[in-house]
Amino acid sequence: MTTSIVRAACPHDCPDTCAMLVTVKDGVATEVRGDPDHPTTAGSLCTKVSRYTQRTYHPDRLLYPMRRAGKKGEGKFVRISWEEALTEISTRLGDIAAHSPQAILPYSYAGTMGLVQGESMAARFFNRLGASRLDRTICASAGGTGNQYTIGKKIGTDTEQVQDARLIILWGGNPIASNLHFWMRVQEAKRQGARLIAIDPYRSLTADKCHQHIALLPGTDAALALGLMHVLIAEELIDEDYIARYTLGFEQLRERVKEWPPERVAQTCGITAEEVIALAREYGQAGKDGQAALIRLNYGMQRVRGGGMAVRNIACLPALVGAWRHAAGGIQLSLSGAFPKNEAHLEHPELQRQHGAAARTINMSTIGDDLLRPASADFGPRIDALIVYNSNPVAVAPQSGRVAQGFAREDLFTVVLEHFQTDTADYADILLPATTQLEHLDVHAAYGHLYMMANNPAIAPLGEAKPNTEIFRLLAARMGFDEACFQESDDTIAANAFERKNARAAHFDWELLKQKGWQKLTMTAAPFALGGFPTPSGKCEFYSARMLAEGLDPVPTYTAPYESVASNPSLAALYPLAMISPPARNFLNSSFVNVQSLRDTEGEPRLEMHPADAASRGLVSGDRVRIANARGTMQALLRVTDKARPGVVVGLSIWWKKFASDGKNVNEVTSQNLTDMGRGPTFYDVLVQVESVA
Repeated sequence: MTTSIVRAACPHDCPDTCAMLVTVKDGVATEVRGDPDHPTTAGSLCTKVSRYTQRTYHPDRLLYPMRRAGKKGEGKFVRISWEEALTEISTRLGDIAAHSPQAILPYSYAGTMGLVQGESMAARFFNRLGASRLDRTICASAGGTGNQYTIGKKIGTDTEQVQDARLIILWGGNPIASNLHFWMRVQEAKRQGARLIAIDPYRSLTADKCHQHIALLPGTDAALALGLMHVLIAEELIDEDYIARYTLGFEQLRERVKEWPPERVAQTCGITAEEVIALAREYGQAGKDGQAALIRLNYGMQRVRGGGMAVRNIACLPALVGAWRHAAGGIQLSLSGAFPKNEAHLEHPELQRQHGAAARTINMSTIGDDLLRPASADFGPRIDALIVYNSNPVAVAPQSGRVAQGFAREDLFTVVLEHFQTDTADYADILLPATTQLEHLDVHAAYGHLYMMANNPAIAPLGEAKPNTEIFRLLAARMGFDEACFQESDDTIAANAFERKNARAAHFDWELLKQKGWQKLTMTAAPFALGGFPTPSGKCEFYSARMLAEGLDPVPTYTAPYESVASNPSLAALYPLAMISPPARNFLNSSFVNVQSLRDTEGEPRLEMHPADAASRGLVSGDRVRIANARGTMQALLRVTDKARPGVVVGLSIWWKKFASDGKNVNEVTSQNLTDMGRGPTFYDVLVQVESVA
């Protein structure tokens, strides 16, 4: 028996991007474990990824190309050859492109975060084809935009410094479930005396283990940040030297936050004025005492109408108190902006320019409406072909009923690259088997640490599965695309994935990276201790001229949710409960839902409700309930618990519809309304009513 250990990297949409060691015996992967030498992975993997072999060798893996044999959505297919699949796809796409290439749309997101198997060969293919572009907004665009207006890029506190913080505010996230290795550092800080405060409408696993939990109403985070700034400035708990040297627009900010005294904030957020004052004093005093205060901001709180501004407001706080002076202070939303990706080489955007006019852009968060739009002067051609890879939109896109209706169009030619027969795959005309992370090569950046990562293939592809890159290479050849970039190997693409001329990655060496598995960017420990923000002014911008030019308020403000008791009382009279749908611990978006051991742990779709809301409806734990609004309905088992605050219900997600008793999931009730900036979805800006099914 031949045994080897292969260095790999977790591909999933998680900030941890773990370094993995894959044990292979006689060509079979038998174990996946964390690399004990990688500083952030530290030898541990989450429950999901530690069972990765169950995913790769799952009995339901797609191993051969298939053609639809029933109605769309029925999931009936017959096996065909790659020759047949490639011929049909290239012929259909060629016919559509001859009339209007922008009638073809790619749809993908972060099923893999790899720079090779994500948007390299695929992007080249669609650029050369002249297809419509996809605005990939579904997760982070609102918060990312607000963050960039304020501090310039997605750069922040290095996770390896977190254990030295003495005040840690966990705002809008649940790292125990979705950022495990950050949480390990937080626990170390706690053992050293750090105080932990969670800000979240829901008392999550993480909030349960913090010293304090502030349960504000969904969509009101921006108001809380304004109130904190009001108290900090009024009580002179600010770093005037840092403000004078490294910020822009303090006077405008001072005037704005005068409008947000603690009493107004308390009324808006559904908390007490004392909570606002105490949090501001604690945060400001940490700065006065020379202690590192860290805000770990996550994307849950930006999935509302004012989500971009909420992140912007919170991103102002560290500069106000000088928290950036400390390596363990500041804020971390994402570290992805630190990685100098060579996108020009990965995607070859010049291929699209040969088509003349710029391609139109379709927002992935409004795919439900856009698939049902007719051709028009404003919209352009009807979408006639859809190629889905690294995503499961029928399950994850908002207003799922509309999404399914669009995918069910008989005149829509749909190709899906997948590992499994997902909710989306059930609507495919042609279904293509893709390799998993253990079967292909890739290189990764991260957004929760600062390491470039290599993924070496551990085993040969199962069945007839192929890497995404190879599928698009083959399609390019069938379409007659003869540019040299379509001949590049995955190894060559990976070797040029980062800009070596950038000082942070000047030492990038792909051959060495494959051998070691990981390599850290060259970064200073405290990135903004002396200013140097990558904004137009080089400062943290409390006032943003860019925002003004783009029609936005240039100073931090508050935008109420589309759907809340306060902002829309007539709607709330019909649907009085706010609903949020954070990730279930054993799923990662819609990945891993079909792994039996993980799904067994989750049980079935559940809704958590505060005892007062349950009592007023005559509901008890174990009841099957219907969650409804004008967009749709879904069913779940009720769990009555004070983890949910009054007026808010929580549906941990995202379930595949086919595993729910009613064939539906939480996105039946979410809307296609977009955020204030970044054109993102508003998954947590939802009102519903809940009643017994019986």
